[in-house]
Amino acid sequence: MGQENAGLLDGPDGIARCFWHGNLPDYLHYHDHEWGRPVADDRRLFEKICLEGFQSGLSWLTILRKRDNFREAFAGFDFDKVAAFTDQDVERLLGNAGIIRHRGKIVSTINNARRARELADEAGSLAAWFWKFEPGPDERPVIVDLVHLRANPTTAVSVRISKELKKRGWSFVGPTTVYAFMQAMGLVNDHLEGCVCRAEVEKERERFKRPK
Repeated sequence: MGQENAGLLDGPDGIARCFWHGNLPDYLHYHDHEWGRPVADDRRLFEKICLEGFQSGLSWLTILRKRDNFREAFAGFDFDKVAAFTDQDVERLLGNAGIIRHRGKIVSTINNARRARELADEAGSLAAWFWKFEPGPDERPVIVDLVHLRANPTTAVSVRISKELKKRGWSFVGPTTVYAFMQAMGLVNDHLEGCVCRAEVEKERERFKRPK
């Protein structure tokens, strides 16, 4: 199978990576240094699940390029601060051209901040709650290739997390959004076979101390 059919793309350094960064410098950096690397920081987890909600119907690159604006607009995604946002903040955010001005997603982020505080109180931290859903080896494919990823935009685990979050009042957390969150935050390693980052991420996951 050729590089293209395998979902791989040579970077400027001639080394094969997952194709989706398209060798765009900011996207390539995100692929190499963030995506799939395990995260236990509550603020980063909250940020990511909110931004995945904003991404719905758009490309992640659009959100990535606005991420600093989102961070400024949403108090660095400190969910205790966002939970205190009022209707005036909603109007302020709707006037902010640097973010995605979608009333439903803005209101959802404020709602989810309040639900995040409840979840952190329940589990000790957001990280402890999310990481308890980490799929076991029997729930993962033997080979992570392009065919598998295209056939599985959701998984049984992402469906389960989505249902649990919705039960607790979260919104914009469908199974596809949740799976993208899992991939990005390192709950799974979905760098493709042959990507230079796959082995690096696997080693990082082995060293990673799961939050409890």
